[in-house]
Amino acid sequence: MARTPSSFMSQGLLGLAVLICGVQAAFAQSLDRLGLPGPLIFGDTSYALAWSAQPTPGYYKQEYVPAGQVPGKHDRMLLIELLDNGTSVDAALATQVRWLNQRKGKDPVFNLAILKNPKTGETLLDFLISDRGTDGRQIAEWNAYRYTPWQDNAGRKGVFLLAISRRAYGDDAITTFLSGLKPVRSGDIDRLAKFQRLDARPQR
Repeated sequence: MARTPSSFMSQGLLGLAVLICGVQAAFAQSLDRLGLPGPLIFGDTSYALAWSAQPTPGYYKQEYVPAGQVPGKHDRMLLIELLDNGTSVDAALATQVRWLNQRKGKDPVFNLAILKNPKTGETLLDFLISDRGTDGRQIAEWNAYRYTPWQDNAGRKGVFLLAISRRAYGDDAITTFLSGLKPVRSGDIDRLAKFQRLDARPQR
């Protein structure tokens, strides 16, 4: 899920680009491309639109962070992505999992789990990854991606993604982050699963 990479990446719906990355403020854009200007409330935190892009036709990305944070230096982020070219949830998930599995044996904290809801067609991908940033500091990032089938009034189909991401920077902070992750993870996954469906409409 994706933009200009720093030193480590996580692919998105198209398998093209990044979630874990740092974009320079000079290149940041906050144009609402999906009719979802925010702020979005997740738990007790308000997230404002901070960055957006349309990497390819029919592929939209938006990132939301709490007040005082910026993408690439955040400790929490909500991500929204939409792919409206007929791609299925299973195909989008498979692309992400295939890329993540390349980290096996290389990333000491790597872990992933998949939860499927056959009644709604949604899938939740829960994963933990780490790497070093451009400044040499270690970064750990936990993510939960909720993939939902999407269709607009014209019958165009695709996949809508809503995700929560949490980060820690530096060895001491990462140790604290990982030791306290279990209850945070459980609460965020529950909130993500219950989060109301958002009416994403590409601003063409």
